[in-house]
Amino acid sequence: MSQFRPINTSLCLEKICESNYQKLFTLIPNLRSFDKIAIGHTQNKPALYLYVLERNPYTLTIELNHCFSHNLSELIEPGVKIRIYLDAQLAEVIRDHEHPAVEHVYKTPAYLREIRDYKWRLNYFLDKWLDHCLKINYRFENELVAEDG
Repeated sequence: MSQFRPINTSLCLEKICESNYQKLFTLIPNLRSFDKIAIGHTQNKPALYLYVLERNPYTLTIELNHCFSHNLSELIEPGVKIRIYLDAQLAEVIRDHEHPAVEHVYKTPAYLREIRDYKWRLNYFLDKWLDHCLKINYRFENELVAEDG
């Protein structure tokens, strides 16, 4: 995860969440229409999987990851769980495959600066990963995926 730290983390965190929202909807224009799963494909790169975990009137919770194996239960990275605030047009990382959700790391709000920095690092990673996915031109479509087992 990146170690870049802005001076005004609060403002930058809000701006990066706005940017991540725009990038998600550029990468996946019909994101609101997917029910459970969608798969993004591009040439000579691993598939990008989108899982819709929760849908509410004003929020959408998804997980994005690459699968580096034909078995969907193996080698799934980076496993980024994202809450999308549809009304505010923000997208915030809740956790990734290596880092637990902030409420599991910091049990008390007394660590405000550390919480903000933790959220900043998670969302900065998403920002750079979305740039990568947009650059290599992933395209998404609804798909049914057979589960192993």
